[in-house]
Amino acid sequence: MRAKEIGDMPPEYDFSNRKGIRGKYHQAYIQGHQVNIHKDDGSVETHYFTLEEGAVMLAPDVAAYFKNSDAVNNALRKLIAQKQTSI
Repeated sequence: MRAKEIGDMPPEYDFSNRKGIRGKYHQAYIQGHQVNIHKDDGSVETHYFTLEEGAVMLAPDVAAYFKNSDAVNNALRKLIAQKQTSI
């Protein structure tokens, strides 16, 4: 039986004994990054990425409180509504 069929990850995807650093590439990602694609013919194709206009990057400690973009937007709308009623 395949690992996917029994609901477990294959052993090669077990990273539980490894230590990662949360947010290690956060600053570099905000500033933009490039991806080099090495093709079979030996050529390299480079793509450059930056945050899109209007995009917001949440700090890891803040992002931990939100499940997805809708949750962030809903929380900010409530905060805006509270601010407007207190003016």
